[in-house]
Amino acid sequence: MKPLFRPLRPEWLSLCVSLLFVVFFNWPFWQRLLAVLQPLDGHGIRMLGMAFVLVTAFFNLLLLLLVWPKIGKPLLTALLLTTAAVTYFMTQYGVLIDMNMVRNAMQTDGAEVRDLLTVKMALTVLLLGGLPSWWLWKTPLQFRAPLKEVGVRSVALLATAGVLVGVAMIGYQDFASLFRNHRELRFALTPTNYVQATSSYIKRATAKPQPLQRIALDARRVLATGSAKPRVLVLVVGETARADHFSLNGYARPTNPKLSQVAGLINYPDVWSCGTETAISVPCMFSSLPRDKFDAEQAKHRENLLDVLVRAGVKVNWRDNNSGCKEVCKRVVSSMLYDSTDPQYCTDGECRDDILLEGLAVKLQNLREDSVIVLHQKGSHGPAYYKRYPPAFERFKPVCRTSELQKCSQGDIVNAFDNTILYTDDFLSRVISTLQAAPEVAGSMIYLSDHGESLGESNLYLHAAPYLIAPDAQKHVPMVAWFSPLWQQRSGLDQACLQAASKQRYSQDNLFHSVLGLMQVHTTVYEKPLDMFATCRRAAEV
Repeated sequence: MKPLFRPLRPEWLSLCVSLLFVVFFNWPFWQRLLAVLQPLDGHGIRMLGMAFVLVTAFFNLLLLLLVWPKIGKPLLTALLLTTAAVTYFMTQYGVLIDMNMVRNAMQTDGAEVRDLLTVKMALTVLLLGGLPSWWLWKTPLQFRAPLKEVGVRSVALLATAGVLVGVAMIGYQDFASLFRNHRELRFALTPTNYVQATSSYIKRATAKPQPLQRIALDARRVLATGSAKPRVLVLVVGETARADHFSLNGYARPTNPKLSQVAGLINYPDVWSCGTETAISVPCMFSSLPRDKFDAEQAKHRENLLDVLVRAGVKVNWRDNNSGCKEVCKRVVSSMLYDSTDPQYCTDGECRDDILLEGLAVKLQNLREDSVIVLHQKGSHGPAYYKRYPPAFERFKPVCRTSELQKCSQGDIVNAFDNTILYTDDFLSRVISTLQAAPEVAGSMIYLSDHGESLGESNLYLHAAPYLIAPDAQKHVPMVAWFSPLWQQRSGLDQACLQAASKQRYSQDNLFHSVLGLMQVHTTVYEKPLDMFATCRRAAEV
């Protein structure tokens, strides 16, 4: 009787696993390539065939370097299981894998991870990664004597490299144009996408610590005499909200019923994010550097808006119900509330944004200094949108009640997402009403979401797509502002001017300079053209 698992030479195992990766693990890559090559004519079919040989040879070249005694099977098993998990997320949510996506995954909190761990994911990893791994360990490998093995392996490497170079040269013009114009393809090719992205992330994260780069050392406040009431700016950092799902911006559904009734509210319909994930957008919006010069790793070693405010004498407090402040708040007073167990606000390991307002009224009563209070929301973070709001806010029905979004209709996904916007509307209106009910301070509020979200358009879900190819849904973000009459009086802000100026195009690059202007911080780092409110200050501040 023939054995069920016949022995294999390592070079044949390498080729088998390469074909496995190409055929079964890379459906997202082939789908994107097919879409690019449409309509599929003779040239397109030729390109598909060459791409198949090219990718197979490329994977085989890499795997031939890994299959050695004692280390070959463990390394291949790790690759199979990890690639199966990555393939699941790419297929399920339409995401692409780059360094920023890896950074986002590394900085995700436990509650978000639990939302992503589903039965379907477990089955995918078990079938797509587990079965080949079982076959791998059951299959005996026949290695030759060391010198002979090295010789045969060298020949295999040269032959594979020859195929790779030959195909690349034959189709050089076509492939050069293809990958130059569709860079997203390399983010869809797995396992090389996450291996390269993870390597880049680790290299940056473990780089030699740099000294803190200080900025705005000349920051100071020039305050006129006048009312002793402190100014308080509540800066709400939103999460995953889309501008086009705010009824304030023309969305057909009434997702902003309370904000639309707030007298003096200023809506900004044309605001764009710095990134498509929290780990980029939040540090970037607080940085003095514009998006085209911003680097997330360097930002860890560079002072930001909060540091400048403190240096100038403004009291700063950060309250967080997300996955942390991405090191923006590490030098100011902060409260991480997302791991609270208070049953009034928290269930199943995560808390509603209501917890950010706990004690805010009392805090305002006791303030004696000009202050900036940052509230970092959980907001509309997916995929479990149905968990992001209390039952009373489930106005749009039916809703998707699973993290496996492809099991739901797009309408049900949108319903759940819109309910999160409805809850954010209520949250922001309560921030404003709390400030209105605090005669002890001159209050104001700015709300700005960190990035947007894809809800199934073009089979794309969630966020964190590479910025250059990300859809507007992930970059066009909502922003509103409100200034109390006392704040406007003391700042000389012209309400009519603010309303007119709100129609201009802005980005998160404006936040740094706008807040410095509002808090009367003078420094050479401040750029008046980037201050959204500068042209509407009509009189000297008092």
